[in-house]
Amino acid sequence: MAEVLSQAEIDALLSALSSGELIADDIRKDETERKVRVYDFKRAMRFSKDQVRSMTRIFENYGRFLTSYFSAQLRTYVEIDVASVDQLPYEEFIRSIPKMTILNIFNIHPLEGKFVMEINPNVAFAMLDRLMGGTGNLMETSRSLTEIETSVMEQIFHRALDSFRDAWKDIIDFLPELDVIEENPQFMQLVSPNETVAVVTLSVKIGEITGMINFCMPHVVLEPIIPKLSVHYFVDQQKSKRERPEDQETIKKQLNRAFVTVSAELGHTRIQVRELLELSVGDVITLDDSIDDRIKLFVGGKQKFFGQPGLYKGKVAMQITSVIDEEGGLDE
Repeated sequence: MAEVLSQAEIDALLSALSSGELIADDIRKDETERKVRVYDFKRAMRFSKDQVRSMTRIFENYGRFLTSYFSAQLRTYVEIDVASVDQLPYEEFIRSIPKMTILNIFNIHPLEGKFVMEINPNVAFAMLDRLMGGTGNLMETSRSLTEIETSVMEQIFHRALDSFRDAWKDIIDFLPELDVIEENPQFMQLVSPNETVAVVTLSVKIGEITGMINFCMPHVVLEPIIPKLSVHYFVDQQKSKRERPEDQETIKKQLNRAFVTVSAELGHTRIQVRELLELSVGDVITLDDSIDDRIKLFVGGKQKFFGQPGLYKGKVAMQITSVIDEEGGLDE
């Protein structure tokens, strides 16, 4: 991964290019001539390519969850995609994010440690504007959140963590719990500066406003589930889900406890509306069916049995005399 520059370093580079102190062609020439690649042992690559691909797949799924959730909450067009999945020292991640931003720090039981969701101020304030009844236009983002705004942000991102749990459920069933919302990354010390972290960047578009949401996940926290972040594990999980007989037995048990409506049809007849209105207690209605005809029994509105009426323990009951099979035949 290329080195992440801070905003001050980016400004200095642009200033040097514009003043002529640095020539772009020289940089390109230097890059093409370079044969040796320097390896920094402080930036150890602790996640394999296979594990990075797995995290990409997880967050692509999470992005779809967030798109649906934010679209419903903000009542506007929202698009969220995975922009990149990188690994870098924690110190470098802290230097790469703005000095004034929105940091949701949350626990992930039963794993020991915390994850961070960093929301670019453009995105955060656009959300707040929509939730407060505004149009979602770009607001002043260089200020701190008020107490009311902090409370609103806690509510919306607390529910967003439920989708985060769903996206990871094939790997681990953890319980994310929002701990605190910070605004200055210098006050957030989750792990040692040289600890490798996985940083997943989501590109977000809310109406006409664009920005980023970054997830910082320390390797030391993910370490217990690292073996599960592989393609082989995903394939085995999907295969085992299809073949597990206990799941079928669970479904049967749930269906056996379900309630259905059972009704008996005694017969048919046709009368005039005037006759219906003049009916009173003691009147007799003549049916078209014979007294010897079998009575139809329906389950969920579909005829399944034939039966005959009677009494059982002093209550009106129906005795099943035959069953209608799936092909319409009778099983006497």
